[in-house]
Amino acid sequence: MYKILKKRFLNSNTFEMIIEAPRVSKNCMPGQFIILRIDNEGERIPLTIADYDREKGTITIVVQAIGASTTKLSYLNEGDYVEDFAGPIGMPSEFTKENIDDLKRKKILFVGGGVGVAPIYPQAKWLHDNGIDCDVIVGARSKDILIYENELKSVSKNLYITTDDGSYQRKGLVTNVIEDLYNEGKKYDVCIAIGPLVMMKFVCLLTKKLNLKTIVSMNPIMVDGTGMCGCCRINVGNEVKFACIDGPEFDGHKIDFDNVIKRSKIYKTEEGRAMLKLQEGDTHHGGCGICGGDK
Repeated sequence: MYKILKKRFLNSNTFEMIIEAPRVSKNCMPGQFIILRIDNEGERIPLTIADYDREKGTITIVVQAIGASTTKLSYLNEGDYVEDFAGPIGMPSEFTKENIDDLKRKKILFVGGGVGVAPIYPQAKWLHDNGIDCDVIVGARSKDILIYENELKSVSKNLYITTDDGSYQRKGLVTNVIEDLYNEGKKYDVCIAIGPLVMMKFVCLLTKKLNLKTIVSMNPIMVDGTGMCGCCRINVGNEVKFACIDGPEFDGHKIDFDNVIKRSKIYKTEEGRAMLKLQEGDTHHGGCGICGGDK
């Protein structure tokens, strides 16, 4: 059992929880995720780590209550427990494996949208703690659903916020901000984008034109987090990959986003899942990715 130490709502349907999970916090790195189960009857919920504290032994998660399980999780309060909290899972962010001195010479840009803003924070924080500057662009439909503004401001050199309706700071999409920065003479070595599929698609279309290397996190399409459900199957270049066992981060310029978006819609129905399984055959799922027995 894992205790909920703190809980707060970030907007009307998005909440943050700090969970006591010392073994996870001891080993996790930015970019990884956990799998949570509320109780013995609950479904598996993969959630990207939004922060961690090794000394306190805690993990922070940010959840949008959009389905039965996440809504049920939102009903729990400080002092309550969740049954399972497994992790860390997935590959750490690519830059955590690079030489620190090399990173200090790079200009890094993060682009986040929706709840995808939260997992940007541990990455930007890791860079900040290692003396590396980064810029962050955050997009939201309106000011009232914006999250993690103060957190990101504390770990970034520049924070640019844009809203679809113009209710806060800039008006427009995150791609508009990228274009504005480039028109102002700003240049970057790498972009890391996390958010809705459509947002990541158009960020990648733009950054490809700008010849800007772009990494995207495909955690939004994960369902069970083990590679067995087949939901997070993606085409990366000429290879079939699975976000949960091969990622969740990939080269955004190699991903067929149109296929991912179309496939995600089909997967929502039972008939759609059956059709995908029939069409994709042995490549429909990736197995657990651990034992090798599925290869």
